[in-house]
Amino acid sequence: MKKLKREDVKQEVFDLYDDYAHNKLQRREFMERLSAYAVGGITVASLMSFMMPNYVDTLLVDPNDPGLDSDYITYNSPKGGGEIKGLLSKPKRFDGKLGGIVVVHENRGLNPYIEDTARQAALEGFITLAPDALSPLGGYPGNDDEGRAMQRQRNRNEMLEDFIAAFEYLGNHEDCSGKVGVVGFCFGGWISNMMAVKVSDLAAAVPFYGGQPKEDIEKINAPLMLQFAGLDNRVNAGWPAYEEALKKLGKSYEAFTYPDVNHGFHNTSTPRYNREAAELAWGRTMDFFKKHLS
Repeated sequence: MKKLKREDVKQEVFDLYDDYAHNKLQRREFMERLSAYAVGGITVASLMSFMMPNYVDTLLVDPNDPGLDSDYITYNSPKGGGEIKGLLSKPKRFDGKLGGIVVVHENRGLNPYIEDTARQAALEGFITLAPDALSPLGGYPGNDDEGRAMQRQRNRNEMLEDFIAAFEYLGNHEDCSGKVGVVGFCFGGWISNMMAVKVSDLAAAVPFYGGQPKEDIEKINAPLMLQFAGLDNRVNAGWPAYEEALKKLGKSYEAFTYPDVNHGFHNTSTPRYNREAAELAWGRTMDFFKKHLS
């Protein structure tokens, strides 16, 4: 089977994967449509293998990094799913109190990529909590296909309450300064935007390619940094109206669009990952949190 490279795969395949990853295509239909691009020695199997996440070889932080304290905790979400499991990470050595960051997963539960991202932020000098909204259903099942199916069983507003409860847990942690922000990806981007609406004392929010709120935008107090993928027409379609409202209401925000990259460009585990854009966006995110959570 031919080993594929990014340049071997047409943009239409990435668009199909986006539809599949966001539950617009079932697996069988996704594979059937991929067959149109299985030409010149490229097979459907090779395309599937190329597009699926690889968590084994793509982590940026050793889960056992000696500079980190990172372990699972549970907290209560009385308006959401009840008992929620999350990964709590912080630097092993620090002075004083740490700013807190809630790290919100995509539409498939707390997978290794999101855990890795939470550990990256902890190494930057924060205490982070990455909850698993699949906790009431048994937790992330170990693969994204099943994770997406499980997450569809939950009400997204109840999941929003789970992440608001994580904000409260983190803010009351003995090692946290009380200043807590949120960063989220895809579904987590929507959660980040909605937490800015719902949580009056949220200190900062960074939605990565997340859906936008359509009401109560006047309630936002937190400064926002919004990260967009240039090729992500689905999410980007809602940005002009959201930006117009933010401007009209005098809200504090910055927005960055990274040209010629796909939705999910920060996710190291799939070929949508774009290292240059991801590192730039993440650097901006960390600087933003250091400014607002210090």
